[in-house]
Amino acid sequence: MDNDGLSNEQTEKVLQFQDITGLDDMNVCRDILIRHQWDLEIAFQEHLNIREGRPSAYATESRAPAVINDRFLQHVFSSARTSPSREPGGIAGVIGYMFNYMVNFWCSAFSSLVSSILGLFRDQESIPADPLGDVLKFIQTYNEKYPEHPVFYQGTYSQALNDAKNELRFLLVYLHSEATSEAVAFCRGALSDPLVIEYVNRRMLFWGCDMASHEGKRVATTVSVRTHPTLLIIGMRANKMIIMGRLEGDCSAEELIRRMDTVVNDNEVWLNQARQDRLERDLTQTLRQQQDEAYQRSLQADQEKQRRKQQEREEAMRIQAAIEAEQAAEQQRKEDIERLKLDLAQLVPSEPEAGAPDTISIVFKLPSGLRLERRFRSTDTMRDIYHFIFCHPDAPDSFEITTNFPKRVLECSGEEPGQTLLLSGLKNREVLFVADLEA
Repeated sequence: MDNDGLSNEQTEKVLQFQDITGLDDMNVCRDILIRHQWDLEIAFQEHLNIREGRPSAYATESRAPAVINDRFLQHVFSSARTSPSREPGGIAGVIGYMFNYMVNFWCSAFSSLVSSILGLFRDQESIPADPLGDVLKFIQTYNEKYPEHPVFYQGTYSQALNDAKNELRFLLVYLHSEATSEAVAFCRGALSDPLVIEYVNRRMLFWGCDMASHEGKRVATTVSVRTHPTLLIIGMRANKMIIMGRLEGDCSAEELIRRMDTVVNDNEVWLNQARQDRLERDLTQTLRQQQDEAYQRSLQADQEKQRRKQQEREEAMRIQAAIEAEQAAEQQRKEDIERLKLDLAQLVPSEPEAGAPDTISIVFKLPSGLRLERRFRSTDTMRDIYHFIFCHPDAPDSFEITTNFPKRVLECSGEEPGQTLLLSGLKNREVLFVADLEA
């Protein structure tokens, strides 16, 4: 087996499949595994189905692939019961032989053409209602009369062809006629021989049907069967299903094996080439699929990077916009406070002269440590004190005024003017503390 392109795991599966199935050709094992996506369990089950004569679960095509029936491409074996007449020698003998050969060839071709045309009319007049039923009925009847035989494929001719094409195996077709003594002798003799049974089961799919049934007549017309018994060996050659061997007449088991072996040996190279081509296509497809998957992963990774970068840019822009908005709001607030201070400064009452009656001297201690001293009239309100502190450039924007002892908060920041200094308990000289509420 050519291991090029197979991984160690795939090679191990080929060896395992060969070990459990007993198939001699590792190329066949490899091809079956490829068709089943290297699933060892499914491939083994399908192989058992075919060995037991059941059609593959993948044989779903209702129409059989075209089969080329060209005698120039076939090994034709005939078992003549009578001795052939002696051909005359010399040039006359050669000319006579060629003339007889050409006459027989054209007669055979004309007969095949007429049979095909008549078969079309017969098909149009009487379409087989149950081809699978015809096959299964034949297998049951054949088993009763001839218990020893190769395993019959339990499906239609179309399914058998499709499986042989998909599995790249030889298909052995047998159209039975109980009316001929040679066919009966062939079934009891060569076809029931253990060596023949072992040879066919190991190398081929075996499909059969009775010539008396609709399915048997249709297939016989398609492959031009006129002699009984006749075995046809069909296989893949140059991407086409062709009849590779035509084994006509009764013969011994040894002769039958020799004939089949001749056809198989001369045409195995075509199946091996088809397997190699299929393997190369599968490897190419797998490689292309892997490349596509790698490209998709790379593309997704790039897209994810771009998405994250875009998110980071948007987040940075959002944060920057929030900072700028906050700074603008803070700047606007400061500007509003400055304007408010200018407006409220005009509302601060003038300072009375030193020694004027009913005055109160107040010392304000700001959070910065600055001491402010000012005189107020006892009739001035707590609101006036608030405006004085608020308008000072070193004062905090939000504050409260408290006494030292006993400590109490003076209400001075409300909308109303509030009480007068005298009613608030402030007398003569007071020390008040300004506390920053934003600190």
